[in-house]
Amino acid sequence: MLRRLFFLLLCSSLLGFAQTKHPFTFEDMMQLKRIGEPVVSPDDKWVAFSAVDVDLEKNTKTPHLWIVPLASGIVPPAGAESGHRIYSLTGPQSRRLTPATGSGEDRIRFAPDGKRVLFESSKDGSSQIYVQDFDTSSGTLTGDPRKVTNISTEASGGTWSPDGKLILFVSSVWPDCTDDACNKAKDDEKAKSKVKAKIFTQLMFRHWTSYFDGKYNHLFLVSAEEGGGGVRDLTPGAHDVPPFSLGGQDQYSFSPDGKEVAYTSNIDEVQATSTNSDIFIVPVKAGEPKKITTNPGSDSTPLYSPDGKYIAYRSQLRGGYESDRFRLMLYERATGKITDMTPNFDRWVDSMAWSPDSKTIYFTAENEGEAPIYALNITQPNSWPMELVSGFNDSPTPTADGKTLVFDRMSVEFPNEVYSAPLQFPQCRMAVPPNSYSVGDCLLSKAEPLTKLNDPVLSQIQMQPLEPYWFTGALKEKVQGFIVKPPNFDPSKRYPVKYLIHGGPQGAWGDDWSYRWNPELFAAKGYVVVMVNFHGSTGYGQKFIDAINGNWGGPPYDDLMLGLDYAEKNYSYIDKDRECALGASYGGYAINWIEGHTTRFKCLVSHDGMFNTQSAYGTTEELWFNEWEFKGTPWTNRELYNKWSPHMFATSFRTPLLVVHGQLDYRLDVSEGFQLFTTLQRLKVPSKMLYFPDEGHWVLKPQNSRLWWRTVDDWVDEWTKEK
Repeated sequence: MLRRLFFLLLCSSLLGFAQTKHPFTFEDMMQLKRIGEPVVSPDDKWVAFSAVDVDLEKNTKTPHLWIVPLASGIVPPAGAESGHRIYSLTGPQSRRLTPATGSGEDRIRFAPDGKRVLFESSKDGSSQIYVQDFDTSSGTLTGDPRKVTNISTEASGGTWSPDGKLILFVSSVWPDCTDDACNKAKDDEKAKSKVKAKIFTQLMFRHWTSYFDGKYNHLFLVSAEEGGGGVRDLTPGAHDVPPFSLGGQDQYSFSPDGKEVAYTSNIDEVQATSTNSDIFIVPVKAGEPKKITTNPGSDSTPLYSPDGKYIAYRSQLRGGYESDRFRLMLYERATGKITDMTPNFDRWVDSMAWSPDSKTIYFTAENEGEAPIYALNITQPNSWPMELVSGFNDSPTPTADGKTLVFDRMSVEFPNEVYSAPLQFPQCRMAVPPNSYSVGDCLLSKAEPLTKLNDPVLSQIQMQPLEPYWFTGALKEKVQGFIVKPPNFDPSKRYPVKYLIHGGPQGAWGDDWSYRWNPELFAAKGYVVVMVNFHGSTGYGQKFIDAINGNWGGPPYDDLMLGLDYAEKNYSYIDKDRECALGASYGGYAINWIEGHTTRFKCLVSHDGMFNTQSAYGTTEELWFNEWEFKGTPWTNRELYNKWSPHMFATSFRTPLLVVHGQLDYRLDVSEGFQLFTTLQRLKVPSKMLYFPDEGHWVLKPQNSRLWWRTVDDWVDEWTKEK
C-alpha cells in the first residue's frame, strides 16, 4: 500500500513537473553550457572536457574544465530509444575540475602517463599553456598550475609529445623573427605607431573578420617542465601552419615514436584562389619539412596510426572547390603509397580516430539529417564502412582498451553532451546508398549519456522533435524537408510559418543544435518551422551537392518552393497566408532571390546575403568560392554572374524585408547589405536594416545576439501574427 502511495505521489509530482514546462526563450539558451570535445584519460577512468558559461549581462563567454567518470554512463530506462532526451532523477556525476570564476580554462589534454594535464588559460592576461598534476584515483587536479609558455604572441592548441617531455603548440608570429624578443618589439612598434594605414602587395589581405597583419601561424615546441625554457619554431617561414580553420580536428599531430610531426599547410602563391592544402612531415629534432601529398585539392587532418605505419587524412580531389567530397586517405609511411579508403562511400568523412590496434578508423559522416559514427577496417581490401552509432555525433574517441567509444552528441532538442557506446557488438554493414542495410537484423550500438549538464534548464522547457518529410523536388529527385512544431501544439489550429533557408550553400539542416539559427527558438512563439535541404545540401551524395554549382537560383529555388508547397498541402495546421522566409549567408542570397521571384511570403529576413554577384566578387577574400560557383570571374563569365544576381530583378521587389549585416563580414562584405537596403528604400518596399559594427559573418556576442533575436522576432510578428 505504501509503495503504491509513493508511486502515485511520484507520478503526480512528475506530471506537475511536466505541466510547468515553458516555451524556449533566448535567456534559457544563454544559460546552457556549451560543451567541447571530450578527452579520455589514458587509464580509461575519466573523460574531461571544457564547458562554456555565458554571462549575458557581462556580455562574456568563459570556458571551464569539467570531468566525468567513464563508468558513470546514465543508462536509459527499458524501452527508451537511443538519442532521445532522458532525464535522470539522481542526476549525472559530472563535476567541475576548475572553479567557475576567473578568465577560464580550455582545451584540456591528458599527459601520456595520465598524471598531468595541460590546458589553455588567459589568467595572466594572455593565452598561455599550463600544466597541472592530476590524481588518477580521485579525478582531481592537485597542486598549482604551472605556466610552461610565456610567449608574447600567445600560445594555443597544446598537444603532448608521446613521451610527455615536450608540448607542441601554435602561435602567430612575424616570419622574419627568430625569437620572441623580435616579435614583441615589432608588435610594440605597431601598437605605438600613430599611422594605422596598411600597404597590400597580395590578395587575401583580409580574411573572415580581420585584416592580414603580416604574421603567420607557426608550430612551436616547448619543454613540459615548469617555466618551459626556450621555445623552438618547428615551421618557420611565410606560411600558416596550421591554416585558418573555423573548427574541427587539429591539423597537426606527433608520430607515435615522437620523432616527427605531421601538419597541414597551403604553400600556393595566391592563397585567395587556392584550396590546395597539403600534408607535410618534419623531424622534431632538426631537418627540412617534406611534402607527402600531391593532390590539387585539400589534404588535411593528418593522424598517425598507433603502430606508426600509417597517416590517415581527409582529402578533396578537385582543386579550387571547397565543397568537394571529403575522402578518407591512407599514407603508408614505409613506401609512400597513398590509398583512397572510401572511393565509393558517397558522403563526407568528418572527424576521425584510430582504434588502439591500428586496424580500424572511426569517423563521422553527415547523412540525411544525421551524423552517424562509422567504422572502417583498413586490413580488409575494399572494406565498406559499418555504421556503429546513429544520431548527430562528433569527435569519436575509442578508449585505450578498445571496448568503448566516447563522443559528443547533439539534437535539435539539446546541445552537445558527452556520450559513450560499446564497441563489441554486431555491426550494421552499409550498402549503397548509406542507411540501406544489407543485413536486416543488424544492431546499432546503443549510446548512453555520460553528461547531462544542461538538464536543469532543458527539463523546464517544452520542445518538439524534428519531423522529417520527403517530396519530389527539382530534377524529379527526392528532397528532404523538416518540420518543428511550436510548444503546446494543437493540430486543430492553424499556425504561421517561419521558413528557414540554410547557408553554405553546401550545408544542411538536421537533427542538430545551433546557438545562432535555432529551430526550437524560432518555433517557441507559436510558429511552425519548415526547413528544406535543397539541391546543394550535404548528406545526400556529391551529385546532389554539385547540382548547385553555377545554378544558384535554379534547382535550389525550385526545391524551396516545391518543399513548401508539399508542407502546405499535407499539414493542415500550416497557415499558408502567414508565412515568412528567413536565411543567412547563401540563405540570405536565397531570400534576395525570392524577393525578385515570388510574392507568396508576407515578409523576408536576409542576413549577410549576396545581393550583387559582381560586387560580391570584388569585395570577398576567398575568391576560389565565387570562381567555382559562378564558373569564372565577372569578366570571363559575366553572363552567368548576371543571370543569378538578385539585384538584376529589383523591379519585382514587393515583399517587406529585414536586412541584417555585420561590418566585419569579409566573406560577404557589408556593402552587399547596404546595396540591398538602399534598393528596397528607393523602391518604397517596407524594409528595415539591423547593422552590427562589431560582428562578422556570424553574430557571436551575447547581447548582440539578444538584439538579433528580438529584432527578427518582432519583424516576423509584425507581418504574420493575426491582428
